[in-house]
Amino acid sequence: MTDLLTDPRFAITRPGAFRLKDHTSDLPTDLNKKELKKQLEEDKERISDLQELLYASGKHAVLMIFQAMDAAGKDSCIRHVMSGVNPQGVRVWSFKAPSTLERSHDFLWRHALSAPTRGQIGIHNRSHYEEVLVTRVHPEFILGQNIPGITAVEQLNEAFWESRYRSIRAFEEHLATNGTVIMKFFLNMSKAQQKKRFLDRIDDPTKNWKFSTNDVKERQHWDRYMVAYEQAIGATAAAHAPWYIIPADEQWESRALVGRLLRARLEALRLEHPRSVGEVMDGLQAAKAGLLAEKD
Repeated sequence: MTDLLTDPRFAITRPGAFRLKDHTSDLPTDLNKKELKKQLEEDKERISDLQELLYASGKHAVLMIFQAMDAAGKDSCIRHVMSGVNPQGVRVWSFKAPSTLERSHDFLWRHALSAPTRGQIGIHNRSHYEEVLVTRVHPEFILGQNIPGITAVEQLNEAFWESRYRSIRAFEEHLATNGTVIMKFFLNMSKAQQKKRFLDRIDDPTKNWKFSTNDVKERQHWDRYMVAYEQAIGATAAAHAPWYIIPADEQWESRALVGRLLRARLEALRLEHPRSVGEVMDGLQAAKAGLLAEKD
Protein backbone atom coordinates (compact mmCIF):
# COMPACT_ATOMS: atom_id res chain seq x y z
CA MET A 1 0.00 0.00 0.00
CA THR A 2 2.70 2.48 0.95
CA ASP A 3 4.30 2.12 -2.51
CA LEU A 4 1.62 4.47 -3.83
CA LEU A 5 3.13 7.23 -1.70
CA THR A 6 6.24 7.20 -3.87
CA ASP A 7 4.86 5.77 -7.14
CA PRO A 8 6.08 8.29 -9.78
CA ARG A 9 2.86 7.86 -11.75
CA PHE A 10 1.10 9.69 -8.93
CA ALA A 11 3.64 11.14 -6.50
CA ILE A 12 5.80 14.17 -7.28
CA THR A 13 8.21 14.41 -4.37
CA ARG A 14 10.91 16.81 -5.54
CA PRO A 15 11.06 20.01 -7.56
CA GLY A 16 11.94 20.04 -11.23
CA ALA A 17 10.47 20.03 -14.71
CA PHE A 18 6.93 18.64 -14.62
CA ARG A 19 4.55 17.82 -17.47
CA LEU A 20 0.90 16.92 -17.02
CA LYS A 21 0.89 15.01 -20.31
CA ASP A 22 3.08 12.42 -18.59
CA HIS A 23 0.18 11.60 -16.26
CA THR A 24 -3.08 9.94 -17.22
CA SER A 25 -6.56 11.12 -16.27
CA ASP A 26 -7.59 7.43 -15.96
CA LEU A 27 -6.15 4.86 -13.59
CA PRO A 28 -3.39 2.74 -15.16
CA THR A 29 -4.63 -0.66 -16.30
CA ASP A 30 -2.08 -2.56 -14.19
CA LEU A 31 -3.85 -1.43 -11.03
CA ASN A 32 -6.65 -3.72 -9.93
CA LYS A 33 -9.52 -1.26 -10.29
CA LYS A 34 -12.12 -3.71 -9.00
CA GLU A 35 -10.10 -4.41 -5.88
CA LEU A 36 -9.34 -0.72 -5.32
CA LYS A 37 -13.02 0.19 -5.54
CA LYS A 38 -13.98 -2.65 -3.21
CA GLN A 39 -11.44 -1.60 -0.59
CA LEU A 40 -12.52 2.04 -0.44
CA GLU A 41 -15.00 1.24 2.33
CA GLU A 42 -12.31 -0.62 4.25
CA ASP A 43 -9.93 2.30 3.79
CA LYS A 44 -12.52 4.74 5.13
CA GLU A 45 -12.99 2.66 8.27
CA ARG A 46 -9.24 2.47 8.78
CA ILE A 47 -8.87 6.23 8.25
CA SER A 48 -11.48 6.77 10.96
CA ASP A 49 -9.49 4.66 13.42
CA LEU A 50 -6.25 6.38 12.47
CA GLN A 51 -7.78 9.82 12.90
CA GLU A 52 -8.70 8.90 16.46
CA LEU A 53 -5.07 7.91 17.07
CA LEU A 54 -3.93 11.14 15.42
CA TYR A 55 -6.06 13.12 17.85
CA ALA A 56 -5.06 11.08 20.89
CA SER A 57 -1.33 11.32 20.21
CA GLY A 58 -1.52 15.07 19.57
CA LYS A 59 1.84 15.19 17.78
CA HIS A 60 0.85 15.64 14.16
CA ALA A 61 -1.67 17.49 12.06
CA VAL A 62 -2.61 16.54 8.50
CA LEU A 63 -3.19 19.14 5.82
CA MET A 64 -4.86 17.86 2.65
CA ILE A 65 -4.83 20.36 -0.22
CA PHE A 66 -7.16 19.86 -3.19
CA GLN A 67 -6.66 21.67 -6.47
CA ALA A 68 -8.40 21.03 -9.77
CA MET A 69 -10.25 22.55 -12.66
CA ASP A 70 -13.99 23.17 -12.25
CA ALA A 71 -16.12 19.98 -12.13
CA ALA A 72 -13.19 17.69 -11.35
CA GLY A 73 -14.98 16.38 -8.25
CA LYS A 74 -13.11 17.94 -5.33
CA ASP A 75 -16.23 18.28 -3.15
CA SER A 76 -17.47 14.74 -3.76
CA CYS A 77 -14.00 13.28 -3.26
CA ILE A 78 -13.65 15.01 0.11
CA ARG A 79 -17.18 13.99 1.12
CA HIS A 80 -16.74 10.31 0.25
CA VAL A 81 -13.23 9.77 1.59
CA MET A 82 -13.90 11.53 4.89
CA SER A 83 -17.46 10.26 5.41
CA GLY A 84 -16.47 7.83 8.18
CA VAL A 85 -14.34 10.23 10.22
CA ASN A 86 -15.52 11.89 13.42
CA PRO A 87 -16.56 15.42 12.32
CA GLN A 88 -14.85 16.84 15.41
CA GLY A 89 -11.52 15.68 14.02
CA VAL A 90 -11.81 17.25 10.58
CA ARG A 91 -12.19 20.82 9.34
CA VAL A 92 -12.77 21.83 5.74
CA TRP A 93 -12.04 25.28 4.34
CA SER A 94 -13.34 26.23 0.89
CA PHE A 95 -11.40 29.28 -0.18
CA LYS A 96 -13.12 31.80 -2.44
CA ALA A 97 -11.85 35.11 -3.79
CA PRO A 98 -10.04 37.02 -1.00
CA SER A 99 -12.08 39.49 1.03
CA THR A 100 -11.04 43.11 1.56
CA LEU A 101 -9.55 42.15 4.92
CA GLU A 102 -7.67 39.22 3.42
CA ARG A 103 -6.29 41.35 0.59
CA SER A 104 -4.91 43.77 3.19
CA HIS A 105 -2.58 41.00 4.39
CA ASP A 106 0.04 38.93 2.58
CA PHE A 107 -1.32 36.19 0.31
CA LEU A 108 -0.51 33.39 2.78
CA TRP A 109 -2.15 35.01 5.81
CA ARG A 110 -5.60 33.46 5.59
CA HIS A 111 -4.11 30.04 4.87
CA ALA A 112 -1.80 30.21 7.87
CA LEU A 113 -4.83 31.05 10.03
CA SER A 114 -6.56 27.95 8.65
CA ALA A 115 -3.72 25.52 9.27
CA PRO A 116 -4.98 22.49 11.24
CA THR A 117 -4.07 22.03 14.88
CA ARG A 118 -2.15 18.94 16.01
CA GLY A 119 -4.50 15.99 16.17
CA GLN A 120 -6.71 17.36 13.42
CA ILE A 121 -7.11 16.72 9.70
CA GLY A 122 -7.50 19.99 7.84
CA ILE A 123 -8.75 20.07 4.26
CA HIS A 124 -8.23 23.06 2.00
CA ASN A 125 -10.61 22.95 -0.95
CA ARG A 126 -8.54 25.25 -3.15
CA SER A 127 -5.70 26.85 -1.30
CA HIS A 128 -2.76 29.24 -1.36
CA TYR A 129 -1.99 27.77 -4.79
CA GLU A 130 -4.77 29.87 -6.27
CA GLU A 131 -2.30 32.75 -5.87
CA VAL A 132 0.01 31.17 -8.47
CA LEU A 133 -2.75 29.65 -10.61
CA VAL A 134 -5.73 31.97 -11.08
CA THR A 135 -3.49 34.99 -10.71
CA ARG A 136 -1.11 33.71 -13.40
CA VAL A 137 -4.01 33.28 -15.80
CA HIS A 138 -5.55 36.59 -14.66
CA PRO A 139 -2.56 38.68 -13.48
CA GLU A 140 -4.76 41.75 -13.21
CA PHE A 141 -6.07 40.29 -9.94
CA ILE A 142 -2.68 40.96 -8.37
CA LEU A 143 -3.13 44.70 -8.82
CA GLY A 144 -5.98 44.64 -6.29
CA GLN A 145 -3.62 43.36 -3.60
CA ASN A 146 -1.79 46.71 -3.26
CA ILE A 147 1.65 45.12 -3.25
CA PRO A 148 4.39 47.78 -2.94
CA GLY A 149 6.06 48.46 -6.27
CA ILE A 150 3.48 46.55 -8.34
CA THR A 151 1.38 49.00 -10.32
CA ALA A 152 1.08 47.28 -13.71
CA VAL A 153 0.64 43.74 -15.03
CA GLU A 154 3.88 44.11 -16.98
CA GLN A 155 5.78 44.11 -13.70
CA LEU A 156 4.65 40.56 -12.91
CA ASN A 157 7.69 38.87 -14.39
CA GLU A 158 9.19 35.43 -13.67
CA ALA A 159 11.08 36.84 -10.71
CA PHE A 160 7.76 37.84 -9.12
CA TRP A 161 6.27 34.36 -9.55
CA GLU A 162 9.44 32.68 -8.33
CA SER A 163 9.26 34.81 -5.19
CA ARG A 164 5.75 33.46 -4.60
CA TYR A 165 6.89 29.87 -5.13
CA ARG A 166 9.71 30.55 -2.68
CA SER A 167 7.24 31.86 -0.09
CA ILE A 168 5.05 28.79 -0.57
CA ARG A 169 8.00 26.44 -0.17
CA ALA A 170 9.08 28.18 3.02
CA PHE A 171 5.52 28.17 4.40
CA GLU A 172 5.06 24.46 3.78
CA GLU A 173 8.50 23.60 5.14
CA HIS A 174 7.67 25.55 8.31
CA LEU A 175 4.40 23.63 8.73
CA ALA A 176 6.10 20.28 8.12
CA THR A 177 8.91 21.03 10.56
CA ASN A 178 6.32 21.70 13.23
CA GLY A 179 4.43 18.46 12.79
CA THR A 180 2.04 18.98 9.89
CA VAL A 181 1.82 16.19 7.34
CA ILE A 182 1.13 17.82 3.96
CA MET A 183 -0.58 16.02 1.08
CA LYS A 184 -1.35 18.02 -2.07
CA PHE A 185 -3.79 16.51 -4.56
CA PHE A 186 -4.32 17.66 -8.14
CA LEU A 187 -7.42 15.97 -9.55
CA ASN A 188 -6.34 15.41 -13.14
CA MET A 189 -9.47 15.60 -15.31
CA SER A 190 -9.39 15.74 -19.10
CA LYS A 191 -10.88 18.67 -20.98
CA ALA A 192 -13.33 16.31 -22.71
CA GLN A 193 -14.58 15.03 -19.34
CA GLN A 194 -15.07 18.57 -18.07
CA LYS A 195 -17.25 19.33 -21.09
CA LYS A 196 -19.33 16.23 -20.38
CA ARG A 197 -19.85 17.20 -16.75
CA PHE A 198 -20.74 20.79 -17.63
CA LEU A 199 -23.40 19.56 -20.08
CA ASP A 200 -24.74 17.20 -17.44
CA ARG A 201 -25.07 20.07 -14.97
CA ILE A 202 -26.94 22.14 -17.53
CA ASP A 203 -29.31 19.33 -18.59
CA ASP A 204 -30.07 18.03 -15.09
CA PRO A 205 -32.28 20.48 -13.12
CA THR A 206 -31.01 19.04 -9.83
CA LYS A 207 -27.47 20.01 -10.82
CA ASN A 208 -28.11 23.46 -12.26
CA TRP A 209 -27.01 25.06 -9.02
CA LYS A 210 -23.52 23.62 -9.53
CA PHE A 211 -23.05 25.42 -12.83
CA SER A 212 -21.97 28.99 -13.48
CA THR A 213 -21.64 30.59 -16.88
CA ASN A 214 -18.27 31.82 -15.66
CA ASP A 215 -17.14 28.19 -15.65
CA VAL A 216 -17.32 28.16 -19.44
CA LYS A 217 -15.39 31.42 -19.63
CA GLU A 218 -12.62 29.95 -17.50
CA ARG A 219 -12.62 26.82 -19.64
CA GLN A 220 -11.45 28.98 -22.54
CA HIS A 221 -8.20 29.44 -20.60
CA TRP A 222 -7.66 25.68 -20.20
CA ASP A 223 -4.21 25.59 -21.78
CA ARG A 224 -2.98 28.52 -19.71
CA TYR A 225 -4.23 26.84 -16.54
CA MET A 226 -2.41 23.62 -17.45
CA VAL A 227 0.84 25.56 -17.85
CA ALA A 228 0.24 27.32 -14.53
CA TYR A 229 -0.34 23.98 -12.80
CA GLU A 230 2.80 22.50 -14.33
CA GLN A 231 4.86 25.45 -13.15
CA ALA A 232 3.40 25.43 -9.64
CA ILE A 233 3.70 21.68 -9.13
CA GLY A 234 7.22 21.58 -10.53
CA ALA A 235 8.32 24.49 -8.32
CA THR A 236 6.80 23.33 -5.02
CA ALA A 237 6.96 19.53 -4.90
CA ALA A 238 9.03 18.26 -1.98
CA ALA A 239 9.45 15.11 0.08
CA HIS A 240 7.77 16.85 3.03
CA ALA A 241 5.03 18.34 0.81
CA PRO A 242 4.46 15.99 -2.13
CA TRP A 243 1.98 16.48 -4.93
CA TYR A 244 -0.24 13.58 -5.97
CA ILE A 245 -1.58 13.63 -9.53
CA ILE A 246 -4.92 11.86 -9.19
CA PRO A 247 -6.74 10.49 -12.27
CA ALA A 248 -10.19 12.12 -12.11
CA ASP A 249 -12.11 11.22 -15.27
CA GLU A 250 -13.89 8.55 -13.18
CA GLN A 251 -14.86 9.98 -9.82
CA TRP A 252 -14.79 6.67 -7.98
CA GLU A 253 -11.17 6.28 -9.09
CA SER A 254 -10.10 9.59 -7.59
CA ARG A 255 -11.94 8.84 -4.36
CA ALA A 256 -10.41 5.37 -4.06
CA LEU A 257 -6.91 6.59 -4.78
CA VAL A 258 -7.09 9.56 -2.38
CA GLY A 259 -8.48 7.27 0.32
CA ARG A 260 -5.74 4.74 -0.20
CA LEU A 261 -3.03 7.41 -0.12
CA LEU A 262 -4.39 9.03 3.04
CA ARG A 263 -4.61 5.69 4.79
CA ALA A 264 -1.04 4.84 3.76
CA ARG A 265 0.30 8.19 4.95
CA LEU A 266 -1.43 7.93 8.32
CA GLU A 267 -0.21 4.37 8.80
CA ALA A 268 3.34 5.49 7.99
CA LEU A 269 3.21 7.74 11.08
CA ARG A 270 2.96 4.63 13.29
CA LEU A 271 0.51 6.35 15.59
CA GLU A 272 -0.17 4.99 19.06
CA HIS A 273 -2.38 5.85 21.97
CA PRO A 274 -0.39 7.78 24.60
CA ARG A 275 0.64 5.62 27.54
CA SER A 276 0.15 6.78 31.10
CA VAL A 277 3.22 6.57 33.34
CA GLY A 278 4.39 7.81 36.71
CA GLU A 279 2.07 10.19 38.52
CA VAL A 280 -0.56 9.91 35.80
CA MET A 281 -0.77 6.14 36.29
CA ASP A 282 -0.88 6.57 40.05
CA GLY A 283 -3.76 9.00 39.62
CA LEU A 284 -5.64 6.56 37.40
CA GLN A 285 -5.26 3.76 39.91
CA ALA A 286 -6.41 6.03 42.73
CA ALA A 287 -9.45 7.05 40.70
CA LYS A 288 -10.22 3.41 39.96
CA ALA A 289 -9.94 2.52 43.64
CA GLY A 290 -12.28 5.35 44.54
CA LEU A 291 -14.88 4.25 41.99
CA LEU A 292 -14.74 0.63 43.15
CA ALA A 293 -15.14 1.73 46.75
CA GLU A 294 -18.37 3.58 46.03
CA LYS A 295 -21.53 2.08 47.41
CA ASP A 296 -24.15 1.63 44.72
